Amino acid sequence: MTFEEIKSTLVSALGASIIRKEEVTGLQPALFIDAENLLPVCSFLRDTEGLYFDFLSNITAVDYEEHFTIVYHLNSLPYQHTLVLKVELETNRSLDELPEIVSITSVWRTADWHEREAFDLMGIYFSGHPDLRRILLPDDWEGHPLRKDYQDAEKYHGININ
Repeated sequence: MTFEEIKSTLVSALGASIIRKEEVTGLQPALFIDAENLLPVCSFLRDTEGLYFDFLSNITAVDYEEHFTIVYHLNSLPYQHTLVLKVELETNRSLDELPEIVSITSVWRTADWHEREAFDLMGIYFSGHPDLRRILLPDDWEGHPLRKDYQDAEKYHGININ
């Protein structure tokens, strides 16, 4: 199934407003959706015959300074097609109030570690995640190292880092 056919199936079932915009340049075309539509779109993509996106291969977050983008790479192993979904989140640079999006661990269990990594390194909060905690850095680490405004720590527990 082509990108256009997947998009058409999604629009037919959920309406044209489900897609905010699309990106057709680059290696993989992508559909942009609103954060509040993420769970229903993902469930539809997984459960619909002919689509059956049964594998979430990756989640990543990108810091564009004016907003964060969460990128989901989906695959249908039986039908051998792929799709990239993107969700833009308003920038919130406060470490006390992280940008938030719903967890999709209820749709694909593999989202568990991917979301923890995005939380740890970029500071995106995934509401409803069953065990959202740091996965690569110590629990008491300050900040999120993949953010563009991250300041490298000089010491950690009295030990020089740099």
